[in-house]
Amino acid sequence: MAAPVVVVLAAGASERLGTPKALVRLRDHAPGTPLELLITAARAAFEDVLVVSGAEHDALVAAVAAAKVGTEAAGSAVGTIDVVRNPIWSAGRTGSVLAAHEARRGRDLCIAPVDVPLVSADVFRTLAAAWMESGTPANGWLAPHLGTGKDARYGHPVLLGRELLARLDRDRLDRPLWELRGLAAPLLGVRVEDAGILDDLDTQEDLESLRLRLGTDQGPC
Repeated sequence: MAAPVVVVLAAGASERLGTPKALVRLRDHAPGTPLELLITAARAAFEDVLVVSGAEHDALVAAVAAAKVGTEAAGSAVGTIDVVRNPIWSAGRTGSVLAAHEARRGRDLCIAPVDVPLVSADVFRTLAAAWMESGTPANGWLAPHLGTGKDARYGHPVLLGRELLARLDRDRLDRPLWELRGLAAPLLGVRVEDAGILDDLDTQEDLESLRLRLGTDQGPC
């Protein structure tokens, strides 16, 4: 069984933020955008990354091309970083997941929304290890969480099995992705220590908060 593909969801118009979330600068040096940060962190555990574009397709294609140059210069050229466009991106996130599934049929997908940009490499490693230990369940769902029991708080990225993804309905792409969670078996969770799994980059206030947390010298990797 091939390893999961990390899918960076970056198709939205970022209307509340007023600038493309994937390409906004959180710090001056690379990796400094949400797209760069997620690709760098994900590649610590997964070889293949697929970026789903939409409203800002051309800009994301250019940014991914630059990210490829950066990973090659760093000696991390193994694997792939590709872009697929979701033509109905305005219908919501579920359509972008379907676009990724159709581009990588038969593969498990690790879904990483670009508005959760400070997820550490350790989280990706933990998810990859837990998925393998669970036997890469074809109909499974795995999410990271902080805390335990009733205090557990679940976040992103989430890993979805290939057969669970095949149950996405093109005629119901307006439904939230969490409805697919109810069809998963097994439904899995793994504890992490990274509060970045709960981020939501949506407003200018969120942006300033993330910039302060990231700082000038430390990254999430």
